[in-house]
Amino acid sequence: MNLNSAIKKRASIRDYSLKEVKYDKIIDILEAGNLAPSPGNLSLISFIIIDDPEIIYEISQACQQNFIAQAQIVIAVISDSKSAKKLYYERAEKYVRQHSGAVIENMLLKITDVGLASSWVGAFSEITLKRILKIPDDENLIIEAILPLGYPSNIKTTKQKPKIHLGRVVFFEEWKNQYKKSPAKREV
Repeated sequence: MNLNSAIKKRASIRDYSLKEVKYDKIIDILEAGNLAPSPGNLSLISFIIIDDPEIIYEISQACQQNFIAQAQIVIAVISDSKSAKKLYYERAEKYVRQHSGAVIENMLLKITDVGLASSWVGAFSEITLKRILKIPDDENLIIEAILPLGYPSNIKTTKQKPKIHLGRVVFFEEWKNQYKKSPAKREV
């Protein structure tokens, strides 16, 4: 699948079949996430792969989202801002959030590319998830997302919801200016 197709096809899917997900696809998804741009080329993201149905159920309860329990695999995306704080001080948290978003989006696009489905889950009890996943109680370790994975149970329902028209969110030269003036001539 080409990039434009993956972008247009990617959707939040919350209904998974029982078909087994092969680990070669999981590795491809993790590699896509790992290739996302990072501040200072620092390694800030780790992944926990969960395939135990009992743990997946506990995660679904910590997220208060029952559909997660249907997933064959769940990937927890965890950031560690310690090294970024040493390099970027007060800007570190912003850079870690940007990097995390890029990692997750790369993963979601790869999930679509390999024929799987997921939904970016960001609402959860972090304290409970850290306990379930045995993540140390360290302020630098943040669970950025939970990504349940599986094959979509109904391929016909895997359509992306309509997005806002660009004309409402694109501005020129200043906030809320929707009109592009003729470009000024540049002297060479």
